Amino acid sequence: MKFLLIEDNIQLAHAICSRMGLDGHVIDHAETITDACAYSETNDYDLILLDIMLPDGDGRDFLTAHRDGHKSTPVIVLTARSQVSDRISILDLGADDYMTKPFDHAELEARCRAVLRRRGGPLQTVKRIGNVAFDPVAGTLIVADETVQLRNRELRLLEVLINAPGQIFAKQKLVDRLFSYDDNVSENAVEVYIARLRKHLLGSTVQITTLRGLGYRLDYD
Repeated sequence: MKFLLIEDNIQLAHAICSRMGLDGHVIDHAETITDACAYSETNDYDLILLDIMLPDGDGRDFLTAHRDGHKSTPVIVLTARSQVSDRISILDLGADDYMTKPFDHAELEARCRAVLRRRGGPLQTVKRIGNVAFDPVAGTLIVADETVQLRNRELRLLEVLINAPGQIFAKQKLVDRLFSYDDNVSENAVEVYIARLRKHLLGSTVQITTLRGLGYRLDYD
């Protein structure tokens, strides 16, 4: 999945990015509200992790603008404020959850999973389509009773496609979903992962269709 982390503490941000990256998530990191707005305007994120005290303003202003713009992306606020009144105001502004610093990274991961489940996200259950079963938590694809263990980006690519069957995804859109801004990759990288997924899907009723000049679409019988 793709997350946006808005945090000006570089050491903490690197720790979060490294930990989430081990689970195969793609993280874009913004140190300011200005950068965060630029990221959120040009990308679709599954989850936002938001610090409150930022160099160019209050993270709650970002949260307010985010909700006023009718964006439903889940937001977990990371805050050093422990007063009950502060936590209540954060939730009332539209945050889905909050964590008080310092926090345990394993708990943060669990909170992320819980928020995504509550939002009905792809982590909620095994996805079944055609004669294929896909478990994004275990990272497995089952085709005709045979289980394939997917690599991180294979998993994330299939996650995007299988949650929107029939929808066309341009190569650049898939690049944006699979890689962060810090990754130096071309659209050709997507072709590599598409080819790998097609091999895994051999013998299934699910196929990835190429539409020249448009992108890719997942179809099934």
